[in-house]
This record gives sequence, structure tokens and C-alpha cells, in this order.
Amino acid sequence: MKVLAKALLSAVVAIPLGFGTIVTQAETTSPAPAWDFDHEQPGTLPGEFSIGTLFDGRPAGDWQVFATDRAKSPPHVLAQLMAKGAEHAYKVVLIKEIIASDLNLEVSFLPIQGQADMGGGLIWRAADDRDYYLARANPLEQNIRVYRVVKGVRHLLQNFDQTINVKQWHTLRVIHQGCRVNIFYDGKQIFELCDKTFHAGMIGLWTKSDAVTYFDDLQLQHVKSAQTRQGAQSTRIDVFWRDVKISRTRHKQHK
Repeated sequence: MKVLAKALLSAVVAIPLGFGTIVTQAETTSPAPAWDFDHEQPGTLPGEFSIGTLFDGRPAGDWQVFATDRAKSPPHVLAQLMAKGAEHAYKVVLIKEIIASDLNLEVSFLPIQGQADMGGGLIWRAADDRDYYLARANPLEQNIRVYRVVKGVRHLLQNFDQTINVKQWHTLRVIHQGCRVNIFYDGKQIFELCDKTFHAGMIGLWTKSDAVTYFDDLQLQHVKSAQTRQGAQSTRIDVFWRDVKISRTRHKQHK
């Protein structure tokens, strides 16, 4: 696991509110854990990762570190290699050692094959392998969707039609603070919504049915909130754009 360094631009915002000026500044976050899988043994699963179970009790996929010259950051990826499965066979792997609430989460994925389904997604705020938020991209349907999954049943929150090239790597990024969710595909924001179903939980990766997918460069950043004077709350959002990380501050005045 390594931390990827990126350039940082911090913003300080002064807001006149009639009874005085509120000065807010983005609060620093804890070091960002990242997984590139390059120091793991091929054919194994990293120790902090745990495979879920399918509806019939079998392991939810064949998840393993895989050596390939198609890795985004060579030589390894984390691959889901089980190339068969029923329509609602959700292949889930979770990182059980990390619990996150407000977060900035990103992964790169490469669709490899699939006839019934293809592609993959990010899981966050997971209570277990049947209750979580999911953002997934599907090259067969040529769309990206965000769901809440409750007791193993998906509930669609939003859909975005998008051409997805199966011959190249793509990125999914989720920024979730409070109820507000912002989701990015290949650096472009495609969703902004609010949902209050889950408040904290594990992160993970997801495929479905017969989809075989490679994942690489999984990154997590915990996003913190800070109370400032005059009762204003400043919430830090870290938005990465290519190699530049821009910190924005959102303000909410308590009534």
C-alpha cells in the first residue's frame, strides 16, 4: 500500500454575514491509504480484503492479485476472474479494516470480458456485503449508475448514459459528505445527489454476473469537518483533477 503524492492548492474563504466576517479554511486530512497491489503475491488476496458471499452462500467471485502487462500501474492489478454467474450475482470484495463516513474514494478499472454484464464499480459506507452504496459503469449498457443496495436489492438513485471504451482504463470517483454525493467518471462530474440511508461503513469493489474486470490504484481519503467561530461549519472537499488536488470549502450557517 502506498500514498500517491499530488500537488495541493488550499483555499481560504472569507464570507461577510452581516454580523461579522466568518473566515473558514480547509482542514487537513489524515494520510490517504492507497492500494496499487504491486507488492502483493499474484494469486492471493491482500490480507485486509474480504470476499462477500453470493445468495447461495458461495464466495462472491474469484478476487485475486493478478500479474498482467495491461495493469495501469504495472505489474499487478486486483482482478475479479469468475467469468460466470446469474443475473443478480453480485461479486463483492470489502476492506474490513477501514470504516469511513465522509470520504473521497477513487479506483481505476479495465473491462475485460462479459456477455451478460461487464465493467465494475465502487462500494462505500457498506454495513456488510448486502447493504451499501454503489457506483458502477457498464460498457454493455453504455451507462453509469448509482444505487443504494439494501438487503441485497439494488435501488436506482440516478442514471447517466455514457460511451465506455472497453479497450482503455477508466476511473470512478466518489466524494460523499453528510448526505451529499458527488460522483465523477474519468474526471468529469456526472452525479450530484443527497441520500441519508447509510452513514458510515466499509469500502470495496463490485462486479456482476459474468463480468471479468481489472482494478488498480484504489485510493481513499477521509474527509474531515471543522467548526469555525460564529457557529459556522466548514467542510473540506478534496477534488482531484489529473495531478492537481484542489481543496474547496463548503459553508453552512447554523440557525
